[in-house]
Amino acid sequence: MNFESNTEAIVKGAGMSSRRRLLSMGAATGLAALVGTSNPAYAASTGNETRDFINVRNYGAKGDAATDDTAAFQQFFDAASKAGGGTVYAPPGRYLFRGTLIVPQGVTLRGSFTCVPSHNGIRDKGQPKPGDDGTALFVVSGRGSDDGPPFLMLNTNSSVCGLTIYYPEQELDSEPVAYPWTIAMRGKNPAVFDVELLNPYQVIDASQNERHNIRNVTGQPLRRGIWVDAIYDIGRIENVHFNPWWSSHTKVYQWQTQNAEAFIFGRSDWEYVLNTFSFGYRVGYKFVETSTGGCNGNFLGIGADDCNRAILVEQAAPYGLLIANGEFTSFHGDDPTMVEVGSANKGVVRISNSAFWGPCNQIAKIHGQGTVGFSDCTFVQWGKEGDQAAIQANSGSIVIQGCEFRQNKQHIALGKEVDRAVVIGNLFSGPAKIQNDSGTSAQIGFNAASA
Repeated sequence: MNFESNTEAIVKGAGMSSRRRLLSMGAATGLAALVGTSNPAYAASTGNETRDFINVRNYGAKGDAATDDTAAFQQFFDAASKAGGGTVYAPPGRYLFRGTLIVPQGVTLRGSFTCVPSHNGIRDKGQPKPGDDGTALFVVSGRGSDDGPPFLMLNTNSSVCGLTIYYPEQELDSEPVAYPWTIAMRGKNPAVFDVELLNPYQVIDASQNERHNIRNVTGQPLRRGIWVDAIYDIGRIENVHFNPWWSSHTKVYQWQTQNAEAFIFGRSDWEYVLNTFSFGYRVGYKFVETSTGGCNGNFLGIGADDCNRAILVEQAAPYGLLIANGEFTSFHGDDPTMVEVGSANKGVVRISNSAFWGPCNQIAKIHGQGTVGFSDCTFVQWGKEGDQAAIQANSGSIVIQGCEFRQNKQHIALGKEVDRAVVIGNLFSGPAKIQNDSGTSAQIGFNAASA
């Protein structure tokens, strides 16, 4: 008898009081009370808290990298959902998936790791490979299409944690093979914790939900990292780092640096982003306007290295993008620029206490009718391929205060269509080189320059 039918038999055979107790206790805890914790499908976590869970290996999942485990996992998800929720535990193994999974409301998929794992053995000889230890999901479904159903769909109060997801058929020496999103988050409070997404084409679609929580995630997205849109209640993204752990000297990595985007934000009503990083992307952080609107949020301790555009703002919400304590570099591709604000932008971008370094062409190139501000920032290098100004404001409003320009090159250029400008209290290497072609009142003063 499989787990689902066994569960149904237990519930049907229980008295009315026991059935009510099952429903009141919730998912796995209530079911364990009826089955008994000695059942091999359950185990207790360490510490004072007891967490009962379904062990997929005890009920048909193979984890041998050859048998398709899609149906087995979905069966356990659905059984846990019928019982009111619970945790489906996948112990160490290589689980192959030729189909897609839906994690129902209140159900968690848990692997064996209690912190985010790392497996860079394909890139570095002698290092761990996916499946050498712990729980690894090997995904082959959706090959060749980027708009199919996601591999793993999360719903209200459902989550995935403690495992590695790996695409064994992904190409190294050519353009990457397209796949749909690895994880999609819907409903309210979906969560991804302690997950390594080693080489997906697209990582997490965090749109059309409320209060998503993405924490402790590593990997190497080949086309898109995290996509946020249609969020009307606060989203949270913390400790997410995208680095070339899978491949760094192959054709697929070259393609990635020319085409890929690590973090893409559409509409979000206050997105909280903390300690995130990307290396080797065409765009590190991209902000766009969708049919639902633009993004506003708090971005603290973020970074982007080895990009063409570390930050690209096509549109921001009027409430503003507040970016602080960041570090950014852009030095590959055509016209490498740290920050670019597009001509359609009408929102607010504020960047403070951040460092910009590396041999880029420019620190910032600003268009649009919005307001862009830099405060207490350090600009180390620019002018890689010419005499461009570090910050070139072509239109809109600009505030530059308390910043340090560490090269004796053109520092600031204010274009004819700049509406308002404040350049005050900055430090310049060499004499201040500020070109002011704006036809409005630009407030420039109290700056300090070296001899």
